[in-house]
This record gives sequence, structure tokens and C-alpha cells, in this order.
Amino acid sequence: MKPVSTAAAPAAIGPYSQAVRTGSLLFVSGQLPIDPATGEFATSDAVGQMRQCLANIAAIAKEAGSDISRTVKTTILLTDLGGFAAINEEYGKAFAEPYPARACYEVSALPKGALVEVEAVIEVD
Repeated sequence: MKPVSTAAAPAAIGPYSQAVRTGSLLFVSGQLPIDPATGEFATSDAVGQMRQCLANIAAIAKEAGSDISRTVKTTILLTDLGGFAAINEEYGKAFAEPYPARACYEVSALPKGALVEVEAVIEVD
């Protein structure tokens, strides 16, 4: 296992790695919608938070020598599934067919009061 870390995504806020590479897979920890330049949420709306989560994942993938387009699986955590349609639309902008496998769950709360968190498994060379 090899940890992967970049300043272009928010630092881990606990005892975990931004991502871990094993073999040809990169396991990206759940990304909060934190702008790495400010350390704060990029926006207070769920769609903007999804956009930032995906940008953070893309930065980590790049650091590992891959690309978000090589995502195999994602897990999305939302505090309100009522906004799923808008979140799904934003998510769809980041990927093309064949789309990654995905799970999406509503949770009662996320760290730091986030509305969205996304984790990913990405193929690497």
C-alpha cells in the first residue's frame, strides 16, 4: 500500500490518508467540499459542495497519475436526499459512459456540517 497526498485537495482531518494506492487501484477517502486554498467550504449549497468534492477527488487522482474519468466506483453521502436530482445532474457532468458504479445514502450528519461527501475507487496505471 502506498499513501497518496496532495496539497491540491484538503488534508485529512483525522487518522487516515487522502487516498491509498494498492496495485492498480486508488482508494480515495471521503472528500468533503473543502476548498484546499481556504480550508473552508467552497459554498453552502449542496450542488456547489458536490462540485468541490469532485474537484478534490480529481486533484487526488491527478497526484496518483490517473484521472477522475477512470473512476470505477463512488459512494455519495447526502444529508438530504430531497436534493438528489440536482446533485445527480452535477455528478453527471464529471463522468461519461461507462459511468462508475455508485451507491448513494442519506445520512443524519457529516463532518463539519457538510451536506455532501464523496469517496471513490479509481483505476491507475
